[in-house]
Amino acid sequence: MKKVLVTLVVFALALPAWARVDIWCTTDGNEATVNFRVVGEPNKVSGFGLDITVDHGGKIKSISNLSADYWVYPGSIVILNGEVNDVGTPIGDPVKFPGTLGGLDTNGISLEMGALHDPPGDAYLPSSGVLLKFKVNPTQDVCVTIRENAVRGGVVLTNPSIAVDPNFTGRCFGGDCYPKTYAHYADWKLMNPALRNCWCAKPIGSGYQCDGDAAGDVQGLPKYRVYTNDFNILVANWKKIITDATLNPCADFDRLPQGLPKYRVYTNDFNILVANWKKTDAQLPGNCPRP
Repeated sequence: MKKVLVTLVVFALALPAWARVDIWCTTDGNEATVNFRVVGEPNKVSGFGLDITVDHGGKIKSISNLSADYWVYPGSIVILNGEVNDVGTPIGDPVKFPGTLGGLDTNGISLEMGALHDPPGDAYLPSSGVLLKFKVNPTQDVCVTIRENAVRGGVVLTNPSIAVDPNFTGRCFGGDCYPKTYAHYADWKLMNPALRNCWCAKPIGSGYQCDGDAAGDVQGLPKYRVYTNDFNILVANWKKIITDATLNPCADFDRLPQGLPKYRVYTNDFNILVANWKKTDAQLPGNCPRP
């Protein structure tokens, strides 16, 4: 046990600090609300470059309730003689810009939303809020996936030198994405709804979370599924319990409490991460969750 804890400390000291930004959606009828929140970081978000997709034949039909703080749409804003002539739209044009999804009336939109304040500064920006709402055609069992669009800028803080670790959580219309028949469903329902859907199957989750993929991404040219981003998240949640509001369930790889304090992130989870360290998608089943 001592060797494990020493290893954790050494790795934690060697890894860079990341700012976490949660981006998730909630649903009501056929309308979804996209929310954001900066966690444990005084700097705010200056811009969002996101891809939002729906599956199972769903289409995004319209957007509304656009954030008043992120009203700059770099892909289509028109400025003449120093004045904004047309604010444009946050939805990227797939004809004009590479790396952009199809747009309205397709299964995906690419968003560019930025902040501009005079004078500039974090005091004028919220640490959480609603980015926008969108409606889908009334197809049953449509699931929403949110991802960073690096081509359109990704998620950037007002201090661009601070790296951002965005945490995306999708949502399914018409029900939970985690099966009610699974033994861990009751625990899943108790966890932070902005973070817990990483436990779900694709396309909401990555399909690799139970094998050590806490970040829901791949890293490096070998495209490691389990690597330093996942380790950072595990360290940040070490020995947290289910009632801790700061717990990130994505680091709970075995989905079980451990010990009398009922730690959600502890040595069993660390062992899973170590066993799959630097493995790629091809080396892992990719079928999380498992009964």
